[in-house]
Amino acid sequence: MKNKSTDSRYLVFGDGPVIVLLHGLFGALSNFEQVIQHFQKSYTVLFPQLPLYTSSLLNSTVSGMVEFVKDILEEKNYNQVHLVGNSLGGHIGLVYALQDMQRVASITLTGSSGLFENSLGDGYPNKENYDYVKKKTEYTFYDPKMASKELVDEVFETVNNRSKAIRVIALAKSALRHNLRKELPKIDIPVNLIWGKNDNITPLFVGEEFQKLIPNARLEVIDECGHAPMMEHPNLFNELLEKFLLEVEQNKSN
Repeated sequence: MKNKSTDSRYLVFGDGPVIVLLHGLFGALSNFEQVIQHFQKSYTVLFPQLPLYTSSLLNSTVSGMVEFVKDILEEKNYNQVHLVGNSLGGHIGLVYALQDMQRVASITLTGSSGLFENSLGDGYPNKENYDYVKKKTEYTFYDPKMASKELVDEVFETVNNRSKAIRVIALAKSALRHNLRKELPKIDIPVNLIWGKNDNITPLFVGEEFQKLIPNARLEVIDECGHAPMMEHPNLFNELLEKFLLEVEQNKSN
């Protein structure tokens, strides 16, 4: 993967219609590595480096992250973008789309918050116990082996770093407060829901509820899969996403 950006706020890969990847609360570039490798052949893939742990406490909110993404898209003059968001990233994408629907061609949500979630970031009462943090990280996946030592170390460092932990809690509380139930019916662009059947954080009923509330939403369910389908089943995730994006692009040109 060759980053084409010199701006520390985001990474850019490939050329073509624009896909914007939005990661979750403990997310990073590695979560979307195989998505980027696949789609950079035919798309411009933008990966905003969301300042989850470095923004001011005042901006440690869903709205604060939306403003960060908005500034980048306006600066780069990207239009008709395809938003793809996991967990908190999906929530950020939805709020952005509700504010500026004209700039968005489609939304793909996977394990998105915005309606209901089990402890996005404030559920670490025994944060100094490494094994406890390891179990909490494994809980994110259907296959606990997906929680590599590197990933567990990252989460452990984050929840035990006072500055980062305060912002994680602030963001998690903001996500819980910022419920989108009443606003979702206003979304009139195509929405793709790719959900893990075994998601413990945003269970499948959350995906089904999104499908009911959003007029042009479809739901794809991946078996033996937790909260991060693009990590646990990257090939199938890419296949479902590509099929959806091709349909959206074709409908735009007709």
